[in-house]
Amino acid sequence: MTRDIPEGYWQDANSNLIPESKVKDIDKLRHQVVIDLCDQAENIRATLHAFKAHAMAEVAAFVATSVEQYGVKSGGEKGNVTLVSFDGRYKMVRQMQDKITFGEQLMAAKALIDECVHTWAEGANDNIKALVNHAFQTDKEGKINTGRVLGLRRLDISDAKWQQAMQAIADSIQTASTKPYVRFYKRDEVTGEYAVISLDVAAV
Repeated sequence: MTRDIPEGYWQDANSNLIPESKVKDIDKLRHQVVIDLCDQAENIRATLHAFKAHAMAEVAAFVATSVEQYGVKSGGEKGNVTLVSFDGRYKMVRQMQDKITFGEQLMAAKALIDECVHTWAEGANDNIKALVNHAFQTDKEGKINTGRVLGLRRLDISDAKWQQAMQAIADSIQTASTKPYVRFYKRDEVTGEYAVISLDVAAV
């Protein structure tokens, strides 16, 4: 809720009303510089948001048109795709990144893995134990790191119970959401390599 500030007063960061005469000129100038630049930044962000939506729609329309040449109907909105200009100077990449979560089957996987580690206890490699415990650690928000859990599936362990646990992990994988990305590149005429056309103001 925006507070009505009486004429002749400024409101500080703690919501205190300060008489304008008590506000230093340098503080007023700093305030104006920050407000002006942040307003511009918000406008640019809105422009970039609209540009991203436009770019994604254009790519989807092109992919659908291209696929239809082969008699296949497609919305063109899913999947990763790379498009390169005819002269090779420019390239754009659309990526659809899935956010992975785990279902209740992960609890079964952890129980099976614990049984494995217990069974191997006498001769088990301490590194394997540490890796398993680390994989199922949660962060401050109580979430499990998907990369660490999925990394267990890359271990070459033939134990039947372990394999059953790995299947439980596979069955527990769920796609919570899909976030679209679009990136643009320009080829360096000297090296022939593509460099990102950065739209991140911090990287320009």
